[in-house]
Amino acid sequence: MKYETVNLDTWKRGNLFRFYIDNLRNVMSMTVDIDVSSLIAFARTHELKFYPAMMWVVSKAINQRAEFRYGWDNNGNLIHWDYISPYYADFHKDDEQFVKLVTEYSDNLFEFHSRFVKDRERYKELRTFDLKDIPANTFDVSCLPWVKYKSFDIHVFDEGKYLAPVITWGKYEMENGKAVLPLSMNIHHAVADGWHLSRFFADVQEIIDSLKQ
Repeated sequence: MKYETVNLDTWKRGNLFRFYIDNLRNVMSMTVDIDVSSLIAFARTHELKFYPAMMWVVSKAINQRAEFRYGWDNNGNLIHWDYISPYYADFHKDDEQFVKLVTEYSDNLFEFHSRFVKDRERYKELRTFDLKDIPANTFDVSCLPWVKYKSFDIHVFDEGKYLAPVITWGKYEMENGKAVLPLSMNIHHAVADGWHLSRFFADVQEIIDSLKQ
């Protein structure tokens, strides 16, 4: 993993970033219905699990936009990652517990899916936050496949400087012949505005629609 240190004096968003970090730390949250019909069909055709396939879609959308890949180094300097990977919840129905895992991002869906399956098997005995050596270049992912919600929000109670996206989605249901899934993103206002947040959902839909069976 590589990153660049951001110079706030030359970065075009430097003044906005300073304002939100110094004076008004806040996180934007939005939920949008996404048509995942093409993704479901593609996953079935290629015998892929829906969860990692959808995780790849949002990871690809996040990694193709600079505003979603900011973080901090160990000295408190703002940095920009070359890529970030999903740090996700994997639910174990047998004991109703989950484990947080990381699967390294790949631009190739099949490669990412293979990594996910191997990671899931490798760490199947772990629970909650037992995984060690979490890389710093991650964003948060979770899924609520039991309910199709209208909105969802997670509050990160740190010092208000968590910059990575927080992604969640719910159960998809059929509406007018389409499989519709609620997808949510939380993102710090210091690194993104409503324009960037809205563009994420458009990117997700475009990636799904581009999948060819």
